[in-house]
Amino acid sequence: MRASLLQIDVNEGESVESRRVRVASLVRDQAGADLVVLPELWTTGAFAYEEFGSEAEPLEGPTYEAMAKAASDAGVWLHAGSIPERDPDGPLYNTSVVFSPSGDLAAAYRKIHRFGFDKGEAVLMGAGEELVTVRLPGTTLGLATCYDLRFPELFRGLVDAGAETLVIPAGWPERRRAHWTLLAQARAVENQAFVLACGTAGTHAGVPQAGHSIVVDPWGEVLAQAGAGEQVLTVEFDPGKVAVTRDQFPALKDRMLGLTAPRR
Repeated sequence: MRASLLQIDVNEGESVESRRVRVASLVRDQAGADLVVLPELWTTGAFAYEEFGSEAEPLEGPTYEAMAKAASDAGVWLHAGSIPERDPDGPLYNTSVVFSPSGDLAAAYRKIHRFGFDKGEAVLMGAGEELVTVRLPGTTLGLATCYDLRFPELFRGLVDAGAETLVIPAGWPERRRAHWTLLAQARAVENQAFVLACGTAGTHAGVPQAGHSIVVDPWGEVLAQAGAGEQVLTVEFDPGKVAVTRDQFPALKDRMLGLTAPRR
């Protein structure tokens, strides 16, 4: 499988509409890839809290339409990162969308763990409630977003639902970049899964972004990692390695604690 992670530079000097057009073009340039991944809240910037309300869209809004067409034009599976979604009957959500190569909506995931410690996203957006997986030819994606990376129980749930490749768009700050790499590798190792973690570059509301998008295999080996600026990180990996790893080192079979009541 060939995956391209688009580490988008989000800066205040570019309008949302201009960035949307530019990113759609970058997606089209990835024709020939199997999967393309965008970062979290790349339309507004993950730390641009004051823009969430004014730039929020309905799920099937302008970003949805542009990305659906770009996926169809390129003939790729597209994880279009996330947008500030305005639910007409509720709060805002940090919502990720995945499109099939025909441009049809394959899945939508509302971020469960909101960042901010009683401010920012944590108070401006509602929390998602459902784990989401997407079946692709050759692998099943498990969806998570940025701050979710710090909560291993979410990923255990995704693995229990069949996930083999964990896809994590993010707007991760530079000051905690060491955690980004460490946690991406940890989630890969403990779940014996591939991790595709795509971050933003640039500066959001004065917060420098980590960049350094990363692809990790089920043994925790880094297959590829980006630098700090905008770039396309492309990697080829064998999804079959997940089953092989889980068979050779069947640690997941030895789990004693889970969502069900313990045996007495």
